[in-house]
Amino acid sequence: MMLDRREWPDAGFPGIALNPDTLDAEIVDEERCESALAATAEPADHAMVELARGHVNEAAEILMEARYQDPESFKLKVLELDVMRAGHRNDRAVERAQKLLAEVKGTPREAVVYHYLGKIQFTRGKYSAAESAFSKALDLRVAASADASLIYTSTVALGRVREVLSAQS
Repeated sequence: MMLDRREWPDAGFPGIALNPDTLDAEIVDEERCESALAATAEPADHAMVELARGHVNEAAEILMEARYQDPESFKLKVLELDVMRAGHRNDRAVERAQKLLAEVKGTPREAVVYHYLGKIQFTRGKYSAAESAFSKALDLRVAASADASLIYTSTVALGRVREVLSAQS
């Protein structure tokens, strides 16, 4: 998909963007990321940065502590899916995503979970399932008139999985 890094979709934290080829969050502006990280005590932010740095175990530790303090946090539950995916616990991540989908059905959060489910399926090499999940996330985001950055993220992810499927044909 070869987009210039400045065109990479925002990953939800300053200085971090979604690599359109791997669909992984990566730090694209270390200075901006460090500055934002210093200004927050939010465990999810710290876990996201560790994950973007490729420090899966550190991200998992932060999440474990944070989930103990706030077991019902949607943001932490979703980030946990990404940590499981990055830690190659994809079967478990799919199970959790499906459980979370049942909890958020019919709410604006449903699109978020479908997007993460798409990332998990993409990582597993289950490209048709990833396409279905990303398509559902995009449809839900468009129907809800979601923020343009979220629609762009879903569009890029869906485009990438379709590229992979096309190359396999």
